[in-house]
Amino acid sequence: MEWEIYSATSGSACFGWAGGKHACVDLTGVSPLVGLRENGFVAGQAARKAESKKVDKHAKACTENQHVFVPFAFDTFGSLAPEAIRFLTRVQRVIHSNCSTPGGQGFVFGRLGFAIQKGVAAQLVARLPSILM
Repeated sequence: MEWEIYSATSGSACFGWAGGKHACVDLTGVSPLVGLRENGFVAGQAARKAESKKVDKHAKACTENQHVFVPFAFDTFGSLAPEAIRFLTRVQRVIHSNCSTPGGQGFVFGRLGFAIQKGVAAQLVARLPSILM
């Protein structure tokens, strides 16, 4: 299984991801508190809703260009949409098969959790009044 990931301004791509087709990966982070009044809080609902919207918006264009579309949606509480879990599980399997250390298995999900926490903290600090800083 040969593929690599690179970042682009409009998302990312994984070469040779599915049946030799490249994958377009769209990363979306959402707050689980958006729309709380209408539906109440359900863990993971915001990420699943974001995933669905991204599929509606981009899947057809990717398919027409001979690519596979992978929506990667998460919420700031750390919930991942189903496609994001499948994507990371596959990446984790590749890392595990190429990594000889026993801690390599949880590497991908651990790093993702840290990245989400860091991003949320940066957003919160940016919103603090300057007098508190």
